[in-house]
Amino acid sequence: MAPRFCGLGTPCSLCLRAAKWLPVLFIVIVVVWSYYAYVLQLNLFTITNIIEKCFYLIIYHVLLVMFLWAYWQTIFTEIGTVPKQFRLPPSELDRYEAGETDEARRSVLEGFTQKQNLPIYNRTVMGEIRYCERCVQIKPDRCHHCSVCGVCVLKLDHHCPWVNNCVSFTNYKFFVLFLGYALLYCLFIAATTLQYFILFWKFPSTFPSSTSQNQLTVDGKFHILFVFFVSIMFAISLVSLFGYHVFLVLKNRSTLESFRAPIFRLNHAWVQDKDGFSLGACNNFIEVFGEDRRKWFLPVATSLGDGVTYPQRCIDEDQDGLLGPRHRWADDDESEMAYTGYSNHHTQSLEEVVVQSNHTNPV
Repeated sequence: MAPRFCGLGTPCSLCLRAAKWLPVLFIVIVVVWSYYAYVLQLNLFTITNIIEKCFYLIIYHVLLVMFLWAYWQTIFTEIGTVPKQFRLPPSELDRYEAGETDEARRSVLEGFTQKQNLPIYNRTVMGEIRYCERCVQIKPDRCHHCSVCGVCVLKLDHHCPWVNNCVSFTNYKFFVLFLGYALLYCLFIAATTLQYFILFWKFPSTFPSSTSQNQLTVDGKFHILFVFFVSIMFAISLVSLFGYHVFLVLKNRSTLESFRAPIFRLNHAWVQDKDGFSLGACNNFIEVFGEDRRKWFLPVATSLGDGVTYPQRCIDEDQDGLLGPRHRWADDDESEMAYTGYSNHHTQSLEEVVVQSNHTNPV
């Protein structure tokens, strides 16, 4: 089946693309307003203690920079697309489409996979190779098709409208940091405005509005009260979302894999296992955040691997070992090299969590 193209006209397509940025624009507007309410109305116009004012402003701007940095990286980091080696060439595509039975089409995919030596270990429930009809290519492990972006994405977690991008292998670390720093940003604003919220609530007459000169003070009171409520509401929603993704990191799962477990070959049978890629909480964290501790909480790319091949917890006897030879797949043939995935130190730690082939843990 040939790739499907959008039949929308140019004006309609532009409107849809513009509409997708509305959630991002909403976040930006809220952040800009919170800056005005917190920095100007609270710190510059309300707080009189210089030490308290400087402390609040320094911590606030550090959190703001980290939050916006991670948000920018999540939005504008390109999604990981499938290397060209997984795409069926015209000759193979003709054979696949000409197949009259499922068995014939399955044979074409199996032959192409073996010919290209593709590192495919996850299959469908029936043990078939996962193939995308729209992209005309075989799906690598943990890869899924995004209906919004219209392409197959490496280790797709979900498509997030709040960042107008897929959360996937390339930007998953940035997304987790974005949630974490956004939560800290909201909690800090709520904690530091709480005393003024209580003061304004108990003593409303402290800021009279009898003269136009004091009207700015009344407006400032409104902004401070409102930014407290908004920060609390956002913090409540973020704490559950951030906690859930921390759980996914430690389990080495994506959101899609939590609802639909990947399928592995185990004891010569295809079984579902949500923990098939789990190497232990520490190793799972390192796989996403990298081995350099100095960069763990910085929105810079440090995730291990290439997004195509992943170490597995359970490997069947008739497949290569967890630390067997892998290949780094890239469109530039000159850049291909043997895939080790991890440094020697990390590799030794992975060997300790390999489960023997007689382990069964179907979901």
